[in-house]
Amino acid sequence: MSELLPGGVRYSILGGARSGLAVARLLVERGATVFLSDSAPPEKMAPAAAALEAIGVAYEFGVNSHRVLDADTVVVSPGVPSDVPLVQEALAMGIGVVSELEVAGWFCPAPVVAITGTNGKTTTTALTGRMFSDARMSSAVAGNIGTAFSEVVGTLSGDAVVVLEVSSFQLDYIRSFRPKVAAILNITPDHLDRYQHSFGNYIAAKERVFMNQGTGDVLIYNADDEVTRMAVTRDVVAAVKLLPFSIRQPLERGAFLSGGVLTVATGGKRHDIIRSDAISIPGEHNLANAMAASLAAIVMGVPPASIRATLKNFKGVEHRLEFVRELDGIAYVNDSKATNVDSVWYALRAFDRPLVVLMGGRDKGNDYGRLREPVQENVRAVVAIGESADKVRAAFAPVVPVEPAATMSEAVSAARRLARPGDIVLLSPACASFDWFENYEHRGKVFKEVVMSLKSRT
Repeated sequence: MSELLPGGVRYSILGGARSGLAVARLLVERGATVFLSDSAPPEKMAPAAAALEAIGVAYEFGVNSHRVLDADTVVVSPGVPSDVPLVQEALAMGIGVVSELEVAGWFCPAPVVAITGTNGKTTTTALTGRMFSDARMSSAVAGNIGTAFSEVVGTLSGDAVVVLEVSSFQLDYIRSFRPKVAAILNITPDHLDRYQHSFGNYIAAKERVFMNQGTGDVLIYNADDEVTRMAVTRDVVAAVKLLPFSIRQPLERGAFLSGGVLTVATGGKRHDIIRSDAISIPGEHNLANAMAASLAAIVMGVPPASIRATLKNFKGVEHRLEFVRELDGIAYVNDSKATNVDSVWYALRAFDRPLVVLMGGRDKGNDYGRLREPVQENVRAVVAIGESADKVRAAFAPVVPVEPAATMSEAVSAARRLARPGDIVLLSPACASFDWFENYEHRGKVFKEVVMSLKSRT
C-alpha cells in the first residue's frame, strides 16, 4: 500500500488530538510508518496513548523532540502554530510539511464541498450537510466542525459528497487539496497572532481554499464583503465558475433576495427557494449562511423543494445562537462560539428584543469599537467576564451599565437581575475561552448547566 502515499512512507505527526489520531490511523491503514509527537503532559494523553498502541504507532508526549524530523513528511495538526521551531526546521531541511486536510484529501473518492470564512463556517457546514441528508444523498460532514476529515474518508464512495468546515490553520499546509465546491463566507481580522499580526497573511491563508481549483470547479463567495470580493476577483483563475451571494443587492447569478425571497440563479435557471422570514435560524448573518449553503446544494444536485424544507426546519448548531430556555419571561441564548468581535456584532443584530450580554474571556487583541453602536442600540447591560473583564468594562461603561462577574454562575445571576421580562440573556464572549475553560464548548456547556439550574421566581 505504501506506493499510494504521495509523501513517502515515513510520517511524523505533530499533535495528538482528534485530527492527529485520525490521520495516524489513516496513514497506518495505507502502509505508512508513523510517529506521533505531542507536547501535552503524558498524564493527559492516556487515551491517545492507548489508541496509538492499538494501531502500532510510536509516540512521545510532554516534548516535541527532533525524532519528528526523521521522516519523509511531517503532518501538522491545526492547533500547532506554523512558527514552532520543528516545523521551521522541517521546512529548512526540505522535509514535506502538510496538514491533516491535505493527507485525507489524497484518499478521498468523493467530491468535496469546502466551507471557510472568519464567521459562520460551522453553521453553514452543518446546514449544507443537512441539505444533502434531507435530500437522501450519501454524504458526510467533517473538518473543523468536530469530526476529522481522515475519520470519514474510508466510509465514502465516489457518488457521495463530503462537506468540510475548513479553518485557515488547516489550509496553511495544503498542496493538492482541491474542493469541487469552495465557499468563502467572509474575511475579517482574526487569529492574527498566528499570521505575524498581518491581516494580509490571514487573507492569503483563506484564499488557499481555491488555489488548486480549475475547470469544472465552483467558488461561492460573499459579494457584500469587500475583502472577500477583492480577493476573489484578483486571484481566482478564469476556469473556476464564480457564484456570489448577497443580502444587499440583486445579482445576475448566484444567490440574492428578490421581493423578500431567497433566490438562486445558476446554470441558466432561477429558483425561488424560500421567503427570508421563513428561514428557521435568525439574523442577517444566517440569511447569508443560508444563501451559501443553498448555492452549494443546488450545484451538487439537491432539489430546490428539499432545500426549502431544510431551511424551514434547521435549528442551528450547538453553541451558536443556541436557545437554552425561557424562564420568568427571560430567554437565555448560548453563543459561546462567538470568539471574535465580528461574531458578536452579528449576534447583537440577530434579535429584536433587548439584550443583556455576557462578554469577555481571553482577549485576542480585540477592538471593541465596532460593537459600540449595536451595544448602544440593542443592549440593556453587559456582564464582563474572564481575563478581559476590565477591557470590556472600559469599552462599554460609557454607553450601558456594565457589571463584572468572577464565575459563570455569578455572571448568569447578574444577567438575570439586570434583565427584564421580554429580554434575552446572551452569552456572546468575543474572546477565546482558555482563561476559565478548556474550549468554547466547555464554556457553553457550563453556561447551559447554570441556566438550567435556575429556579422560577414565581
